Amino acid sequence: MIEWGSYAEAYKAIHDAIKGKITGTREPIDKIEFTYDADGDIETIKFSVGASVKFTLTFGYDANKNLTSITRS
Repeated sequence: MIEWGSYAEAYKAIHDAIKGKITGTREPIDKIEFTYDADGDIETIKFSVGASVKFTLTFGYDANKNLTSITRS
């Protein structure tokens, strides 16, 4: 289990999972884009091969700005 206050560990876990073939593609991910909300918290991370977005992670926060969910689409 990851303590969500440790963002570096969470990002490493995401990176390791991507390398573990959760991308659904045989092509290597060659672009990662981040979007942020008005408070500077990460809203989404988009993973692409070339111009094609393969999947997006969307982050959810509670009223205290604690990370509560990550949804893959």
